[in-house]
Amino acid sequence: MDFTGNEIQMTIRLAVAMLLGGLIGIEREYRAKDAGFRTHFLVALGSALFCIVSQFGFGFELKDSSRVAAQVVSGIGFLGAGTIIFQKNVVRGLTTAAGLWVTAAIGLACGTGMFIAAVMTTLMVLIGLEILSVIIPRVSTSVVMLSFSATSQESVKKAIKEIRRNCIEIMSYELKERKTSHGEIFEANLSMKVKRDNRNEKLIEYLNEFDDVTISSVE
Repeated sequence: MDFTGNEIQMTIRLAVAMLLGGLIGIEREYRAKDAGFRTHFLVALGSALFCIVSQFGFGFELKDSSRVAAQVVSGIGFLGAGTIIFQKNVVRGLTTAAGLWVTAAIGLACGTGMFIAAVMTTLMVLIGLEILSVIIPRVSTSVVMLSFSATSQESVKKAIKEIRRNCIEIMSYELKERKTSHGEIFEANLSMKVKRDNRNEKLIEYLNEFDDVTISSVE
């Protein structure tokens, strides 16, 4: 099958969009985010295809060839909104939603043949997500949801006191009592603001000092 000049150009645009979107997706996959490699490369590839369709799919007589591509900007918002979660007064997924949004923009840039802009944006995104994540944790804070259980209410109070003593701000916590065949179990669910660096490791280290405290989850 012989390819025309336009078909070769379209293939290159789609391939570059898939590559650049995939790079951002790999970084998100490494960070164990819900929207990973497959989601990001599909968003970039789809955006590039929409842009190509708007340019070549309706003939060159169409006056407003950007109309289809413009809908990607608003349409990607629905996908991004699905990654945002509001749980226990904490908003999660904003970075993932923003990443999908900028990945769509990269796909559109590839679809129009603006490869330099697409590559530079991809590099900036990777710098912002990966390299700065090493620097920012030293000064920034993050919200962590901690769940643990203990055999006595006094142990729960001591564990919370230890967490507070180590300069961790507890925003809210909930204590539940559950009866089992082995006796009473007290379950605590805490919402805390902590420094980003080694946050999970430090929490586990604090609670490991108590023999009757069992960590359920740290998010």
